Amino acid sequence: MSFNTISQCVSDGAFVARVTACVAQEQQARGEPASPNALQDQMRWAVATATDVEAAFASAVAAGNPNPGGDESVITDGMILANVQADWPAAS
Repeated sequence: MSFNTISQCVSDGAFVARVTACVAQEQQARGEPASPNALQDQMRWAVATATDVEAAFASAVAAGNPNPGGDESVITDGMILANVQADWPAAS
């Protein structure tokens, strides 16, 4: 893992928007009020540091992809969803 790659990923606007959309959809699926911005910061870091996401993002950057965070062939929606679900906060 590269801290540089992770930093680039969490700052990628398209990536952040996709994670936020995933959080909103997951909140609705769980019957929670939709407030994705409240979890977005936590989740974008959790997803960006996941081994599969970091490796895919790093590979895309190295290949010169101009939109690695928004390219669904680089980071799939399934990858984002799996990592959001894995890091979902426990109910209190």
